[in-house]
Amino acid sequence: MSSRVLLISLNRCTTPDPVFPIGLFHLNSALRRHGHETRWFDLQTDHGTLESVLNEFRPTCVGISIRNIDDVLIRKREVFFSELGTICRDIQRWNPCPIVLGGSGFSIFPQPLLDQSGADFGIRGEGELSLVALLSALSNGSDWTGIPGLVFRRNGEVVVNSLRPLPLESGLDTTDRPVPLVEHYLQASGMMNLQTQRGCSHTCCYCTYPVIEGRTHRSRPPEVVAEELAQLQGLGVKYVVVVDSVFNSTEQHVVETCEAILRRNVTMRWSCFLRPEGLTTELMKLMARAGLAHIEFGSDSFCDAVLEAYGKRLTFEQINRSSELARQEGIDYCHYLICGGPGETLATLETSFQNSLRLSGAVIMAIVGMRVYPGTPLLQRALAEGCVAPDADLLTPTFYLAPGLTTETVFERLHSFAQRFPSWIVGDPSPANVNLTERLRQRGVVGPLWSYFALIQRLWPQPAAEINA
Repeated sequence: MSSRVLLISLNRCTTPDPVFPIGLFHLNSALRRHGHETRWFDLQTDHGTLESVLNEFRPTCVGISIRNIDDVLIRKREVFFSELGTICRDIQRWNPCPIVLGGSGFSIFPQPLLDQSGADFGIRGEGELSLVALLSALSNGSDWTGIPGLVFRRNGEVVVNSLRPLPLESGLDTTDRPVPLVEHYLQASGMMNLQTQRGCSHTCCYCTYPVIEGRTHRSRPPEVVAEELAQLQGLGVKYVVVVDSVFNSTEQHVVETCEAILRRNVTMRWSCFLRPEGLTTELMKLMARAGLAHIEFGSDSFCDAVLEAYGKRLTFEQINRSSELARQEGIDYCHYLICGGPGETLATLETSFQNSLRLSGAVIMAIVGMRVYPGTPLLQRALAEGCVAPDADLLTPTFYLAPGLTTETVFERLHSFAQRFPSWIVGDPSPANVNLTERLRQRGVVGPLWSYFALIQRLWPQPAAEINA
């Protein structure tokens, strides 16, 4: 029996750019393939009211996607789920029906978010097959309590079922992306997004990808990825962000995906996250030929001792080598750093500063403090060191800072260095960067803008107190 499912994107975050809700796209595709009728309501794009949509569509189920919990910035600490409870109560008042929560943010905090929202169900991890199974069980009255990833209440307690990573879907259709949403996000950012695989087998101490997607890398068929890129190009998309945790999970995945893109004659430019390890000249050349234009390296530190404490299983020499390979192919690249995590001291921070000078042409994006999430090794360390109480509410943005460091001291050192070497961008985007983003997007510039931000800092340096305060 088919259902009418209203899919709601709760995300309002627009910095540095609005992001198309790719999770709902995959969910929408699965629902439509199984005969369900769907409609989207996006809090960033819809000009109508939720009440009017509910009255018109009369859904038999509502799915709410919670993409982000907070901004992961130690000073700002903005949260993005504050509307959830109100929206759930409004749905229950205007159109009583089962409410199902999902999305990456929900998957990190399934129990407290289900409790606070008053929703009926949640799905932790990927929701395509689990939501289809839940709708089927609800319509025919069968048992739903064993559905993988399902979150529900039993005798007043929240139950969170274990995950069961499954093969990814074979294909998606352009009609699964509502045209008005595509047009909005293209106008706002000039970009769309795409996923080539799920799962992460790496051991970064703070990371939630294994919690959300599991530790096993599961790739989509290369020809399916290439076909989706071709579909996006046909819609007028000029740039795509690959949202995998790391694109180079294996050399085989990179080679097969890039060769499929080349066979499909897709000419669009794209960016991805790369782990600065295992890259070769041949692999970088292949990615460049397939359209790779920007690389974002998840390096986290340029000091070997800190890299070890972070669980990165990397060395700075590997980072340096990967950077040089990108530079040789003319690919713009940046490194993300998390300053002040386990093992960090003022001396290790200085090591990162000095090593960064060897990275010719790199842009460095640095934040202070590590966000603490459930299910991560970082939480266990924070508990052992007494930085976090056992009963702490981690939904409230909570950060780890290495003993002996203060937020002010680390920011002061970062800003001081960034004044002399403006390829470093520290913390939240400055007002100048936000204004620049808007102007460049209006002129049709696509792709990441961190290289422009670094240029702004070189041309118009500001006092340390004003830079990304």
